[in-house]
Amino acid sequence: MKPALFDYVRPESLSDALALLRDDEGATVIAGGQSLLPMLNLRVTAAEKLVDISRLHALQGTNDDGTTVSVGALVTHAAIEDGLHREAFNGLLQRVAAKIAYRAVRNMGTLGGSLSLCDPSADWPACLLALDASVIAASADDGEREIAMEEFLVDAYTTALESGELLTRVVIPRRPMARWGVSKVTRKSGAFADSLAIAVLGDGDLPTRVALTGIASCARLLIRTSGILDEDREATAATLAEAIREDIVEVHEDVTPYQLRCHHHTVSTAITEAQSWSK
Repeated sequence: MKPALFDYVRPESLSDALALLRDDEGATVIAGGQSLLPMLNLRVTAAEKLVDISRLHALQGTNDDGTTVSVGALVTHAAIEDGLHREAFNGLLQRVAAKIAYRAVRNMGTLGGSLSLCDPSADWPACLLALDASVIAASADDGEREIAMEEFLVDAYTTALESGELLTRVVIPRRPMARWGVSKVTRKSGAFADSLAIAVLGDGDLPTRVALTGIASCARLLIRTSGILDEDREATAATLAEAIREDIVEVHEDVTPYQLRCHHHTVSTAITEAQSWSK
């Protein structure tokens, strides 16, 4: 199928893009287009006007100030996979990026695009929840505001971005000695995850955070599980089992037996990998 007719514009600067979003409520932002274009072609969604931000250099850079790493919204999955700021997170971002779809998709797909779409099975929301990241949103009239990842992820395909706002960058606390684990279950190679768990164990002033995708309308933190690991980073599977189950059931009340087993497996596997860093 082909998409319904739409207007297309490519702004020359970030300020131009923000002005377009302010003045036209029917405008839809496109960056890499790896999710939006198929959805338009299938007419799952429609757009009156596409605002192509793919050439805005202001959104393509990164910055490491020693405390946080700021990653521009247009940085691609492939750029992260190839080693961008590997030392800042002990390789976690590279591990996650490398498992997203296929290399052709990773060459075009962007970090900001993935977060803004907020697909319930996307990889980056869980990763950035586990890393306690935040996003910076900008608008023509109100400037910038910072939104914690827990607040940014609202529902399936729904974020805290307001009309006229554009996600410009992601700010992530540096964790160069992070002990982390990742576990992902997909029905076939390159597919979206049925379940994706990411565990980042606490160090210093930064707490343990365990996040899970595929459990609800968008990625969620597992509060009980994270709390137990914060008190005892070497907590055993038996100690964690009930907390994991309660966390899953709390955010996914109609979870099926298969989903419960699947999510329990990914969470347990991610935690075990994180704990193995010190062994």
